[in-house]
Amino acid sequence: MLIKLYADNPDYRLLSQLIDRLRDGEIFIYPTASGYAYCCDALNARAIEEICRLKGIDVKKKALSIACNSLSQVSEYCKMNDRAFKFIKDHEVNYTFILPASGALPKIFKHRREVGVRLAQHPIGQLLSEHLGNPLITASLPIEDSEEPEYATNPELIDERFGSQVAGVFDAGDIPLAPSTVVDCTEEPFEVLRMGHGRLADEEPLLKKEY
Repeated sequence: MLIKLYADNPDYRLLSQLIDRLRDGEIFIYPTASGYAYCCDALNARAIEEICRLKGIDVKKKALSIACNSLSQVSEYCKMNDRAFKFIKDHEVNYTFILPASGALPKIFKHRREVGVRLAQHPIGQLLSEHLGNPLITASLPIEDSEEPEYATNPELIDERFGSQVAGVFDAGDIPLAPSTVVDCTEEPFEVLRMGHGRLADEEPLLKKEY
């Protein structure tokens, strides 16, 4: 089912219903700066387990990312020193940061000492996270290399391919795939694990030089 939610002028009755469904553990597909992705309430362990089932992964072996609506929310669920705070603040768009996890995440994360964190950049993701009051688990769609890329970028095709698996697909129009740049901020100097669409300056004093 396609869902139309306009972040600049939302239907607050619909938004309230969607937030209740997220809290109840339902799974949605929503737009991010990197493309469409599964999402659920990051504090609902049952929903996280369902996303892992949909992706065919073991949460004990495969890291999942959380999307936060602000740096303040990041600090509730992760540990970061002043240098990590500054680096994240300066590199908000299309990055995933690996940070030490705090005890605020559900027990399903207890075996992991770190967690991937993104700042929600798409207006719909920001709206959902702000009104939910919790981060959102964000997990890429399981698209095979042999499949048409539009099944990860076009909401109508996404609904055709994945709609029966989830409570709904947010329709925000076509969003190109733009994998994030992944930076490990658990130790200094920070290390780029994957170069994606998040751009880095020529001089990044907090990063290992070989990036």
